[in-house]
Amino acid sequence: MKKSANQLIGTVFGAVYVLVGVLGFTVTGGVGFLATDGGLLLGVFEVNPLHNVAHLLIGAALLVAGLTGLRASKSVNVTVGAAYLLLGIVGFFIADSALNILALNTADHVLHLASALLLLGVGFAADRDVHASRASAA
Repeated sequence: MKKSANQLIGTVFGAVYVLVGVLGFTVTGGVGFLATDGGLLLGVFEVNPLHNVAHLLIGAALLVAGLTGLRASKSVNVTVGAAYLLLGIVGFFIADSALNILALNTADHVLHLASALLLLGVGFAADRDVHASRASAA
């Protein structure tokens, strides 16, 4: 059966975020779990161990939902997209404070906002015809 746009995006994003979470641990040796400064992943994105765990959990949720079905992937894409939108905005305000427990930097904020826009866009706009055709078939 053909995967929906939400399932495809959820599965791809999930796999990427799980990979990012695992790779993050290669640059966070000696970094405190809640440190406000972390190691640089790919030389650009600042991460600490908590940030890595967050990537693993978010990636797993997106991946499992993407492999489960349309309804699950759509819900998780919208939920994660909304959380990333909030984090992307709030991140700019907490970056230089003790509240920055994820060791966020500007590159992280931009990536979180871009992820949010894509996940929310797909979650809200894609696969409407799939729901309509299933409803009319019932």
